[in-house]
Amino acid sequence: MIINGMPLWAWIIFYALVLIMLVADLKMFGRKGEHEVNVNEALRMTAVWIGVSLLFCAGIYFFYPSDSHEMALEFLAGYLIEKSLSMDNLFVFLMLFSFFGIERKYQHEVLFWGIFGALVLRSIFIFAGAAMVERFEWVLGLFGLFLLYTGAKMFRHDDSERSDPSQNIIVRWFRKVYPVTDRMHGDRFFVIENERRMATPLFVALLVIETTDVAFAVDSIPAVFSVSRDPFIVLTSNIFAILGLRALYFALAAVAKYFTYLKYGLGIILIFVGVKMLLAMNEYINSLAAVMGFRLNVPHIEVPTPLSLAVIFGVLLFSMLFSVVVTRNKGTTPNIK
Repeated sequence: MIINGMPLWAWIIFYALVLIMLVADLKMFGRKGEHEVNVNEALRMTAVWIGVSLLFCAGIYFFYPSDSHEMALEFLAGYLIEKSLSMDNLFVFLMLFSFFGIERKYQHEVLFWGIFGALVLRSIFIFAGAAMVERFEWVLGLFGLFLLYTGAKMFRHDDSERSDPSQNIIVRWFRKVYPVTDRMHGDRFFVIENERRMATPLFVALLVIETTDVAFAVDSIPAVFSVSRDPFIVLTSNIFAILGLRALYFALAAVAKYFTYLKYGLGIILIFVGVKMLLAMNEYINSLAAVMGFRLNVPHIEVPTPLSLAVIFGVLLFSMLFSVVVTRNKGTTPNIK
């Protein structure tokens, strides 16, 4: 049985591998209870996640059924795009945990289930997106225009204007239909108070993380489609990048606020992949112009995957290093614990 160009057994093996890694992560990294994840633990787990992702990429390189070398490069490009765009999630996580007063020792519990939910939602979105692209190829043009718009917004976004999590539409709806306690109850999502089952602020924070991930997916999934049209490559690169997000959060949480210019690098990346996507749609642009009564002859320009990799990695690295240099010149030193 073939599903989106890959045999059913390949999908089963992939999701089984993801499940095994989640269980291993929960056992080794997210020990239940009062455990506070430190930076050294997080760095080790980040290295493990990156190593597993590279091993999977090597598997694609040697065993993918068609054009394996190009597919491996596309996997790397998709992985790097999702990883770089996920960096912006760190700032949202920090803001949410501060707003809800969630101590560091309980944050891993929220992030684990938040990422688990993100894996399910991303799978649904990517399968739906792949079906749309296969049936209506012009959708890629809309993706490209949207990425240009969101990339430009990065340059006008003010970090001081973060939205109030309590005004999240899902949170407001949930508070109306389900009672929520006024205080934390350790790492518990639900408790019994006065013979009533009530949610805790920890569960409300989880709801906000899940809904904000949907918003992030609107940017990142079209961006990955700019480097690959293969659903298996798009999905696996996306999920492997997300799997390491929890470890990356604890590794970089102490210094994330010093990456002040990272958002501009992410904006450049979004604009780059948006332009790349539109350049590949020259036939549709020319046809649309003809329908509107004027003639265009936009040439087809294919941006090679290695060049895409180099641009994305270079922009991400430069924006992070530039932030560190500016921070050092201002006399501020990150406090890493």
